[in-house]
Amino acid sequence: MTSNRKSQPAKFNKVADAPASNWVDDWAPVRLQPYLRLARLDRPIGTWLLLWPCLWSLALADLSEARILPNFWYILLFILGAIVMRGAGCVYNDLADQDFDGRVDRTRFRPIPSGQVTVKQAKLFMVVLALVGLTVLVQFNGFTIILGIVSLAIVAIYPFMKRITYWPQIFLGFAFSWGALMGWSAVKSTVDLAAVILYAACIFWTIGYDTIYAHQDKDDDALLGLKSTALKFGESTKSWLTLFYVLALTGIWLAAKLAGGGLIFNFALMLAGLQMLWQIRTLDIDDSTNCLLRFRSNRDFGLIIFSGIALEMLFQARF
Repeated sequence: MTSNRKSQPAKFNKVADAPASNWVDDWAPVRLQPYLRLARLDRPIGTWLLLWPCLWSLALADLSEARILPNFWYILLFILGAIVMRGAGCVYNDLADQDFDGRVDRTRFRPIPSGQVTVKQAKLFMVVLALVGLTVLVQFNGFTIILGIVSLAIVAIYPFMKRITYWPQIFLGFAFSWGALMGWSAVKSTVDLAAVILYAACIFWTIGYDTIYAHQDKDDDALLGLKSTALKFGESTKSWLTLFYVLALTGIWLAAKLAGGGLIFNFALMLAGLQMLWQIRTLDIDDSTNCLLRFRSNRDFGLIIFSGIALEMLFQARF
């Protein structure tokens, strides 16, 4: 089996934050590659970061109901929903940023600024993704459907925040953490204190990891007049990360405690805290590769938390 990578001009494969080897560039049909890149399917880390709050919340809600394992059907729905809605959000973000992306090294070969996909094609693709997301959403109860629709307002304003505030990461946190409410409501048909605390914790987590990510673009952002917490924090970034990560860990711990979490989960949370400590201690804000690797490592942080909840459920069911 041969790769499709050589079928397109080499420059179209140079997406700075995509893994050097990924299934989209190597194996996807050539005609679909620009659309798959537009939906960031060559860079799945964003899907993981959107998905984890959903699965944490779902698992905590099931833990509070003394279930043995998280609802597998809901897990599948959240996975599909995260893939398509992250994709739709990325298309919307690229449409909003098309005048900037072509002037930034990391983004100038994205499908819209490089001319691989027209604005009209991108809009149509976004609608298709959104319709798939709607099909997923209506599988849940009415309250969760309403929550999902409300989240669109936050998604709509996020791309414009970096033009007016040094804290766009807060608005990304509002959007990317919304699953912390929806996972809980999928089980409970309501939002309780544990879910609200988890939502706040996920916002702090998002501010932290996206600040690391934003350090890749800080020079270009400064030249273009765009703002970010990376520019705001500067050399104090590690101190701010410590604050936000401690708040995130505290909130996750409290939410789990309210849901019935015990020693098994607390041990997992300790491991997750060590992973965060590694991020902070080894971070080099002036090395883009270093920043990207630490940003991506938050997938592992999310897995540790989810595994801790699942193991806690099994332990409590057995003993």
